Amino acid sequence: MPPAPSADWLLAPTLTGRFVELEALSLDHAPGLAQHATAETVGYLSRGGPAANTPPEWAAYIERLNALPNRVNFAVLLSDQVAGRISYSEVRPADLWLEIGTMLTPPFQGTAANPEAKLLLLERAFTVLGANRVHFKVDERNTRSLRAVEKLGAVREGTLRQFQVRPDGYARDSVMFSILGREWPEVRARLTQRLDALTAQPLS
Repeated sequence: MPPAPSADWLLAPTLTGRFVELEALSLDHAPGLAQHATAETVGYLSRGGPAANTPPEWAAYIERLNALPNRVNFAVLLSDQVAGRISYSEVRPADLWLEIGTMLTPPFQGTAANPEAKLLLLERAFTVLGANRVHFKVDERNTRSLRAVEKLGAVREGTLRQFQVRPDGYARDSVMFSILGREWPEVRARLTQRLDALTAQPLS
């Protein structure tokens, strides 16, 4: 299948799965993010997070993310609540690749939110946009995210040492993983099996 036009790569259509809905990240999602976020939520983000865990600061953070070039941001909605955000954090249509970055708040970690949000964005990347490659960069200290990406079946390519300097001055080592188009059917099957075994977990 030929790749979609470059402009399509920067669109944020609503994507609906069995448990999760993704919609374009907007200021309306700031209160929901503030409701469930903790210091851990933003502790490993390469660009840092909001200055404080308040709706106005989350709104300012969302504005900063949405202003970045070559980036498409989605809110992750589960059980009518804002579970976090997932992004095409770099979009390179000329080279037929995308990067995906995910941030989920603690109550939604370990639920269907992560595998299905990734399934929806990977499906769009490979079958709609015609990407050859999707990759993920994970802070080497973030063991939870490392396990999650490994569980996808993504290939670990190596570590980019002191690759990104966070706003607090820490130069983080970023572990690179990737999925190629020819690997997508196997990864899709793995994600689908995980979702088949899951039920949405109600919040207390």
